Amino acid sequence: MNEIATSSQSDAAQIERANASGKRPVVFIHGLWLLPNSWERWAGLFEEAGLVALTPGWPKDPETVAAANADPLAMANQTIRQVADHYAAIIGQLSMPPVIVGHSFGGLLAQILAGRGLAHASVAIDPAPFRGVLPLPFSALKSASPVLSNPANRHKAVPLTFEQFRYAFANAVSEQEARELYDTYAVPAPGAPLFQAAVANFNPWSEDQVDVRNPSRGPLLIISGQLDHTVPHAVAHAAYAAYHHNPGVTEFIEMPGRGHALTIDHGWREVATTALGFIRPFL
Repeated sequence: MNEIATSSQSDAAQIERANASGKRPVVFIHGLWLLPNSWERWAGLFEEAGLVALTPGWPKDPETVAAANADPLAMANQTIRQVADHYAAIIGQLSMPPVIVGHSFGGLLAQILAGRGLAHASVAIDPAPFRGVLPLPFSALKSASPVLSNPANRHKAVPLTFEQFRYAFANAVSEQEARELYDTYAVPAPGAPLFQAAVANFNPWSEDQVDVRNPSRGPLLIISGQLDHTVPHAVAHAAYAAYHHNPGVTEFIEMPGRGHALTIDHGWREVATTALGFIRPFL
């Protein structure tokens, strides 16, 4: 049985479990260079709070970090729309609209899905930019450069070296913790979404678009890591500002001293508790 089929079976089992529970589901969506295992501790915490957690992967995610690193090409050629539609199909099988929590490109996907009216509430953590988000800080360009520096990477899945991971994800933790995070979580990332995001503001038909005006979007929290190199404050706050015409609840919180690894590093619980604190009044 191939890994993609195994992943689909896992998704089906999670959907069945969630529907049988009668509880509000929470769907966690990871970003580039990570897999669903990055949400394991979050899933446990949210279930303790009374929700039922699902951690489905992207369509081509292998089951393990080792498998992903052994065969990077298996994860290539996944576009933003393909991944968003994959999660929309999962959500469509749930018995009630879920809370959606996403990190990085997962945060972008959470907003796309919420903009389709599929979320009860959503939390976007250090979310990748969408069309209309204009700031382009140098650190964001440097973080994306391992992929964007070579046009051929659009059809590949590209790993980060430890030094690249240290800059893009783990700049706000110790060298030892950065190494542990790299060894535990880092996998190659499909290049296509980064190329789509890079030209979104020049392409009226870009897949990297969010319906920021949909009144059925549900409450939204955007969380930003103060020291994030990959999605700096200016990018995350510009996403928040794009919702100024939306009648729904929209909030922005910055986590002091935190980088892009804020969902997986030693301070993950503080971020998860912040997300839970926002969601609770709407459950």
